[in-house]
Amino acid sequence: MRDQRDDEFTEFVVERGSQLLRTACLLTGDRGLGEDLVQTTLAKAYGAWPKVSRADEPAAYVRRIMVNAHLSWRRRLSSTEQVMETLPDRGGGDHQSAHAEGDRVRRALLQLSPRVRTAVVLRYFDDLSEADTARLMGCSVSTVGNHVTRGLAALRVLLADDPDLTTTTVTTTARRQS
Repeated sequence: MRDQRDDEFTEFVVERGSQLLRTACLLTGDRGLGEDLVQTTLAKAYGAWPKVSRADEPAAYVRRIMVNAHLSWRRRLSSTEQVMETLPDRGGGDHQSAHAEGDRVRRALLQLSPRVRTAVVLRYFDDLSEADTARLMGCSVSTVGNHVTRGLAALRVLLADDPDLTTTTVTTTARRQS
C-alpha cells in the first residue's frame, strides 16, 4: 500500500517531470544524458522527500539537486571527455530539419563551460531570477551576472551566422535586463 509520501512525490513528478527533463536536456545537451540526470535527481529527491517536501519551494530544492548532480558529473567527465569537431549525423533528415534551430542552440550551449551553461539555462530557460540562480548554483548574484553576460556574448558569436537566432537572443537579453 502506498503511503502519503509516495503520493506526494508522485504528484510532484507528474507536475514537474517535463520541466525537469527539459532543463536536464539543456544542461547536458543530450536527451539520454538528460533522462539519466533526471533519474539521478529524482532518486536523490525521493530519498530526502520528507525534507524536500517541507522546503518553502520543493521545486527549487529539486532543481538544486539537479544542478549539483550535473556539475558533479561534469567535473568527473572533464578529465576523460573528448570534444568532437562535429556531431555525428543522427539520420532522419526531415526530423532534423524540423528541429534544426533548437539543435543549433543546444550545440551552442554545449560550447559554454558547465557553470556558464548552467547559469544561462536557469536564467533564460527556467526563467529564474539572478538571486534564485545564485542560490541554486551556490555563488553570488554578481557571479551569475558575469556567467550570463559571458554566456550570452558567446552564444551571439556562435549563432552569428543565423540572424533570427541572434536577434531572438539579443531581444531576450534586452527584455530580461530592463
